[in-house]
Amino acid sequence: MKFICLTLLFVCGITDSRSEQYEVVGPADPVFAVAGEDVILPCSVKPSISVVDMRVEWFRLDLKDSPLVHLYDDHEDRNTDQIQSYRGRTKLTLQELQTGNASLKLSTVRVSDEGLYKCFIQSKSWSDDVTVDVSVEAVGHSPVITVDGFDRSGGLHLQCESEGWYPEPDLEWLDSEGVSLSSETTETHRNSDRFSLKNSIIVYHSDKIHCRVKLRHYMLETLINTTNNRFISWRTSVILSSVFVVLVVIAGIFITVIAIKNKALDQLPNEHRKIQHAHDQLQDEKSTLQHERDQLLQSQKIIITQALPHLRTHTVKVTLDDDSAHRHLIVSDDGKQVREGNRISLNEGNNRFKYHLGVLGKDGFSSGSFYFEVQVKDQTEWDLGVARESVRKSWIDLSPDDGYWTVSRRHEKYLALDSPLVSLSLRVELQRVGVFVDYDQGLVSFYDVKSMSLIYSYTGLSFNEKLYPFVCLGYQYNHNSTPLIICD
Repeated sequence: MKFICLTLLFVCGITDSRSEQYEVVGPADPVFAVAGEDVILPCSVKPSISVVDMRVEWFRLDLKDSPLVHLYDDHEDRNTDQIQSYRGRTKLTLQELQTGNASLKLSTVRVSDEGLYKCFIQSKSWSDDVTVDVSVEAVGHSPVITVDGFDRSGGLHLQCESEGWYPEPDLEWLDSEGVSLSSETTETHRNSDRFSLKNSIIVYHSDKIHCRVKLRHYMLETLINTTNNRFISWRTSVILSSVFVVLVVIAGIFITVIAIKNKALDQLPNEHRKIQHAHDQLQDEKSTLQHERDQLLQSQKIIITQALPHLRTHTVKVTLDDDSAHRHLIVSDDGKQVREGNRISLNEGNNRFKYHLGVLGKDGFSSGSFYFEVQVKDQTEWDLGVARESVRKSWIDLSPDDGYWTVSRRHEKYLALDSPLVSLSLRVELQRVGVFVDYDQGLVSFYDVKSMSLIYSYTGLSFNEKLYPFVCLGYQYNHNSTPLIICD
């Protein structure tokens, strides 16, 4: 009798063990994920049995230290030892576990998530695993085409830039027929985990030029029409500049001749009439030269007006730093607006402006070009521009000598706070002001966005510190509640 019981128990044990046998299955091909989006890493058991009472562990095979991605054990998640970068981004669903599906949902994918993952499932008497290969792609910004002018042979020099890609994409130029154009070698830089590209080309005849960036499953493209009147104006300005130089040389020759003849005037009275005639000719040439110069200046003014849309290709995201704001200023939660008002609470500190109702942007810039716009409509007293990193916030002089390059409105007048002050003659009230900075060329320019015209430029500058966007609502008090708004 005892022998029969032992035999039955043994058979039952074998049956239970076989009933728990299963196979862990996953995808045969790599799983492609897009940075910033969510992805499902497939893993399930075959046949489909509940894994609620089992241990489900996801970990990275290609990381040495702390490879745990997600752990489910004893009916709950146990992620104390989870990799820090995965905190709050992984999830297993109880309803799916009941059907044998242990797929992991990974939210807000990052480039660093790329790699090999192991899905391990263990019961009391059995275990199995499968490897999942995850490949991440990051889609960058649309390419930006900028115009660097004409070369001596009349060719238009174009430059295409794009950033934020992973892995490294391909960049190519195409004409209006879709034929690839030869260009310079593409410059590639890797910042953190993303790639940025830059490529230049010189074109002569094609009317429409495409810059295309391709990455596996994605493609972004930008078009520029080189027959636009804007480029014709630029070509004209190059020609006028050459004419201007020739006229200056001719004027120099005439001046030299007159100087020589004036020396000999006392000795050669009979040459007086000839010299007078030459002088009259010089005056005529001088008048012609003045006319050509006026035409050139007018052409340059047209170029500046039409170039403003291109400045917007250097637009940066500006967020105001509440920690630098004067105690009588209120900065909106998104950091895009600032107005005068009484704060509910305030963290006092030396980092705040003391006298001017000023506030800086959170991010500074130490190279290249950047551009942003500020809405000043209906506000009657303001300053805006850029300031260097080490400005004294307790100072009362917003001048270049103290690290500020700004334009202002005071008592219904517009000023450039240069050294000395410059009064600006504007026909209309400003509603939206664009600020463009070329750090490397030492240039700070201000534009009336509505009329597409230049307001004022600081030139010939030399920067050795970071520059921060700066807006201000005047000195100590401003009784106009209209906010200044950073425009995206």
